[in-house]
Amino acid sequence: MKGYVTNSVYVLTVLALVSCGGGSKSKGKLINDGQLHGVASTTRPTMGPPLNMVYIPPGTFHMGPSDEDVSYNYISRNRQVSIPGFWMDKTEISNDQYRQFVNWTRDSLIYKILFGPGINKANDTSAVDWKKMLTVKLDRNTIEKLNELNLAPDNRLYGRPEIDPSKIMYRVEFYDLATAAKRENAGLYRSNFIIRRDEPIYPDTLVWMRDFSYSYNEPMTKRYYSHPSFGKYPVVGVTWKQAVAFCHWRTHYQNAYLETKKMLQDADYRLPSESEWEYAARGGLTNSMFPWGNPYLRNKKGCLLANFKPGRGNYIEDGGFYTVPVDAYWPNQYGLYNMSGNVAEWTGSYFYEGAYNLMSDLSPDIRYEAKDTDRPREKRKVVRGGSWKDIAFYLQVSTRNYEYQDTAKSYIGFRTVIDLAPQKK
Repeated sequence: MKGYVTNSVYVLTVLALVSCGGGSKSKGKLINDGQLHGVASTTRPTMGPPLNMVYIPPGTFHMGPSDEDVSYNYISRNRQVSIPGFWMDKTEISNDQYRQFVNWTRDSLIYKILFGPGINKANDTSAVDWKKMLTVKLDRNTIEKLNELNLAPDNRLYGRPEIDPSKIMYRVEFYDLATAAKRENAGLYRSNFIIRRDEPIYPDTLVWMRDFSYSYNEPMTKRYYSHPSFGKYPVVGVTWKQAVAFCHWRTHYQNAYLETKKMLQDADYRLPSESEWEYAARGGLTNSMFPWGNPYLRNKKGCLLANFKPGRGNYIEDGGFYTVPVDAYWPNQYGLYNMSGNVAEWTGSYFYEGAYNLMSDLSPDIRYEAKDTDRPREKRKVVRGGSWKDIAFYLQVSTRNYEYQDTAKSYIGFRTVIDLAPQKK
């Protein structure tokens, strides 16, 4: 499966062809005059602005509550921090966007079965020929050949062969920078810090029934992810680990394309830290409770400004019964949609009650990717923004909440960021 794995760290070695005198090139001409001119790391062109993302400029803001701590949790305090610039998705990742990830992984596995050695083979380094894969039609005859991916006969309805969603696994590979940084000369033992794992990535559609007892939500279970009418709605039922796998795939998918165009492979996609998320959600308004810049939930015309649980539970009053399209309502001043409401969003940060007392004031963050054997409290990840089923308190940009990294919910989605310099469109 190495043919489609992703790496979050790319070590680019550029060999400059120079004369024996060690000269350098300038404007294509070889210079060997005994003077220091410098040698560029690469002459490859860089990528343009990432699609459907906006640049969040660097700045300083007051992170923490803009109003009294009505819950008396004392898990955050107002403090001034500085954030470097980054790019962020305008919207939450939609069902259609996540489906591209799932289908890409599925097709990679199908190729391995039809044209390669099969899946789950040790030391498999074969790559996927996507031009050849385009000739494959996923009809009944083809699916019947995919025994390694199909549901067992006892799990089929009316004997119809179907691909087993739990077998759609994406191979995640990355270099553990945080652990390596704790060791001197870690680069000499690179293999000790490479993480490899297979992650099941199909969304858990049963969350719509599991999250609400004595409630009829079967239609959402059957249709929300698969029906085209929900294509532009935010993906849910995705764990933190699946969201991280999506980031790895998006990085690999982009860099594989850049390589074919002989362009520079750039930064990695990732989940935002909670400080980056709050900074972006505020839209440059450091002391505002909500992304739209005032302490009210309605505009001058009386229209609600986000998708949440108004009043005592008049869910439909804001225009959506469950979720709404990812570009609904008005964006904040950075051009970001639904930073409050619709679905809460995973961040990359570990949830610790006293984190604000420990974090630096320079791009603050605490990260820890827990192992399956770790204690539950070590698997908590910060969730921000509130959702369609939450009251207004959770819509405040400073409200902290958490969920476990291996848990999926019908009201939690995500968006990604990437560390690129500002670019002209």
